[in-house]
Amino acid sequence: MSDNKFDPLRDYLMQQTSDDLVLTYDEIEDIVGFALPRAAQRAEWWFDDTPEHPKLQRIAVRDGGYDAKRMPDAKSVRFTRIQERRPSKRLGYPGD
Repeated sequence: MSDNKFDPLRDYLMQQTSDDLVLTYDEIEDIVGFALPRAAQRAEWWFDDTPEHPKLQRIAVRDGGYDAKRMPDAKSVRFTRIQERRPSKRLGYPGD
């Protein structure tokens, strides 16, 4: 079982069918059940992540199948579905 407090956001995103959606901070707070930190207003808070310092919100968003980017209004976040890599078509050669 995960201890990520942003798992409700992950679960919400996993249920979405849209490839692109925008949520306000208020909507995100309703989903996760707590107030977002002031740092959430910084653009990098939503997408910056390093293996040395993983960010729980970034993990939840990626696990939900999306990337996140703060909108210019600094009051909402755009979630864009991660495009799965499709296997390249193998060229058919005689004898294959």
